[in-house]
Amino acid sequence: MSIEVGTTVEGKVTGITNFGAFVELPGGETGLVHISEVANTYVKDITNYLKEDETVKVKVINIDDDGKIGLSIKQLKDPADRKDHAPKRSFDEKMEDFLKQSSDRQQDLRNRESKRRGQNGN
Repeated sequence: MSIEVGTTVEGKVTGITNFGAFVELPGGETGLVHISEVANTYVKDITNYLKEDETVKVKVINIDDDGKIGLSIKQLKDPADRKDHAPKRSFDEKMEDFLKQSSDRQQDLRNRESKRRGQNGN
């Protein structure tokens, strides 16, 4: 089977490192799923997501000039499944939140300052 960019194949995890997982593909070739391509969220420890000898579906995302194969698991998942996915907010909504937080912080600082002055008898 010829491995081409954009194809989806099943492979077996043959090794795990702190930067990704090596996956043996059909035909005996090996590719790398970089840690950033494992899941639709921040991955600190890849072993929380993959285990050696596990069979996984991967998408071929690149093949460099040296024949190294880059793979992705997360590109097969729906982006809406991101754990850190938040609804889009407009600039005006973000600015309104910022101004409210800023005002709250300033009021808190004024309250602390007046309490400090009251304790010192000024």
